Amino acid sequence: MNEMITKRNDLLSQKIIKGLESRNIKGFYAHSKAEALKIALEIIPDGSTVTMGGSVSAREIGLVDAMKLGNYKFIDRDLSDNKRAAALAAYDVDVFLASCNAMTEDGVLVNIDGNANRVSAIAYGPKKVVFIVGMNKVCKDVDSAMKRARNVAAPVNAQRFGLDTPCSKTGSCMDCKSPDTICCQFLITRYSRHDDRIFVILVNDNLGF
Repeated sequence: MNEMITKRNDLLSQKIIKGLESRNIKGFYAHSKAEALKIALEIIPDGSTVTMGGSVSAREIGLVDAMKLGNYKFIDRDLSDNKRAAALAAYDVDVFLASCNAMTEDGVLVNIDGNANRVSAIAYGPKKVVFIVGMNKVCKDVDSAMKRARNVAAPVNAQRFGLDTPCSKTGSCMDCKSPDTICCQFLITRYSRHDDRIFVILVNDNLGF
């Protein structure tokens, strides 16, 4: 990461963490992927039942491999013969791994989903939700975060999954009602009513989409 960008991220992360704290969300800042992984493993107790909603960021820091190889019961939806059952199991796990499509400088998390398994688990069910968030996803406010989610994250994910949506062809949101649309449910997480449930690990890197 560029030295000047790192300096900016170091300073901005302090503001974001204060914003998260005001929302009853625990925030951490990692200077590297390795440091982010270390923090995540300190949050997730040995023996925990863990699953995820398809987070690329969690994979990029090595957290998914650590869950598979360590002393954890990892529910891998991708390898399950019954994907619906695996998705439903997420509501009763100890830890749900996630990222966000965008977040604001004052700690609001923005997510868009097609099937709602990810956003619904973030909202309710798992005892803990651990977000891995690259600093590239931080936006000034909710409006710009929504724009990022719809015009950056959604088109890339539509392309990644081979979906036939207008954004997969144009690269930006067309506010479509395509059968393949992944912009079905929008979740804005502005506060956690439950103590020690939501953890956000900010990473001084470009992660996910």
